[in-house]
Amino acid sequence: MGDRNMDVNGKIGVVTGAGSGIGRETALLLSKNGMALALADVDESALKATVDSILDGGGQAIGVVTDVSKLESIKNLAEVTLATYGSVNLIHSNAGIVTAGSIENLTINDWSWTLSTNLWSNVYGIKVFLPLIKETNEGHIILTSSSEGLQASGGTAAYNVSKFGIVGLAETLSMELLPFPNLNASVLCPGPVLTNIVECERHRPEELLNDGKVELGLQDNEASQNLLAGAMGPHLVAEMVLEAVINNKFWIVTHEETRMGFLNVARCLVDDGSLAPPTYDFSNDM
Repeated sequence: MGDRNMDVNGKIGVVTGAGSGIGRETALLLSKNGMALALADVDESALKATVDSILDGGGQAIGVVTDVSKLESIKNLAEVTLATYGSVNLIHSNAGIVTAGSIENLTINDWSWTLSTNLWSNVYGIKVFLPLIKETNEGHIILTSSSEGLQASGGTAAYNVSKFGIVGLAETLSMELLPFPNLNASVLCPGPVLTNIVECERHRPEELLNDGKVELGLQDNEASQNLLAGAMGPHLVAEMVLEAVINNKFWIVTHEETRMGFLNVARCLVDDGSLAPPTYDFSNDM
């Protein structure tokens, strides 16, 4: 599939969750490689900081405050992008959150917030942006899943379900794009990366709060904190994303232990139908 490669220089891209972490670093790297950007985040001040960094470096970027869990907000992002640049070639649907708790203890609010932000946001993004990207006849869609979208761990059921769904969505999208030689898709499955996702509870909508209060979530989880202590820098993930776009790679898996964990899942499935031991486990503190 090498003939389906893409040069990002001079193209138009959209990145959600661009205020911090993987989204911010991907936006900065795409800009350095000549892409004009429409950036989205629910955190206005963090979004402005990313936009300002790009503008200060001589790049082109606009910021659009966006709640990716809402279809109308995604539509607005597309409208502003078109009004500014006239077209769009790429979207990295990256924004996401995580809720913590056992399946028994997760609330319906937890499930609603997680699935709407993580999974439905990608459905909305494809629904809105795919027709626009097709009009340019050259483009790429990247969906951010997780290592938890390849092998589930305990203690983050809603997150795991959303991330498994994203992998299935991305695989289906990639297959359906095969008739279009210059349109491609990738799925990003990061392991532990140094981002502020464990602090996401501060962005939970008021109507989806549990008992009307903001919770600590994985900020109060020892396994999560231990993973973050040795986590990969998001700039390294951004380099993998860019390389996948340029060379048309579907899978973007950041950590070797994720690959080995997935291989172990397949071996157990084929050998004896058993469940492979999880690579990560957040359930002990639940």
